[in-house]
Amino acid sequence: MLWLKAFHIVFVVTWFAGLFYLPRLFVYHCETTDAPGLARFAVMERRLFALMSIGAALTVAFGLSMVFDAPAFLEFTWLRVKLVLVAALIGYHLWCYVLMRGLIEGRNRHSQRWFRLFNEVPSVLLIAIVLLAVLRP
Repeated sequence: MLWLKAFHIVFVVTWFAGLFYLPRLFVYHCETTDAPGLARFAVMERRLFALMSIGAALTVAFGLSMVFDAPAFLEFTWLRVKLVLVAALIGYHLWCYVLMRGLIEGRNRHSQRWFRLFNEVPSVLLIAIVLLAVLRP
């Protein structure tokens, strides 16, 4: 179980690095107007999204393996709430993909300010998830 937990944490860190940085790239992307700059951001965003998707998939895989290893944990309310927050995080991840495609295809409808606020969502989810996992209220 400890090996599963260790790798789960490693990939959570990987995933969150991308979740924190990708929306920041969106901020810079939407203020860029030159073709080389737009192409550079498109490449950076696609590569980062691929890496953070691997982190997300492995986070979920190791998390599920811990649940399969100790299914009785599903009876704890803190874990069920945590899983709901993880589902919200997956939704945020997918929303990042939609926003990335819109920026790359020139269909952005959001301002820099909106992306700056959007960038705060994973911070709130991370705090809630860590508090639930550590404190187990």
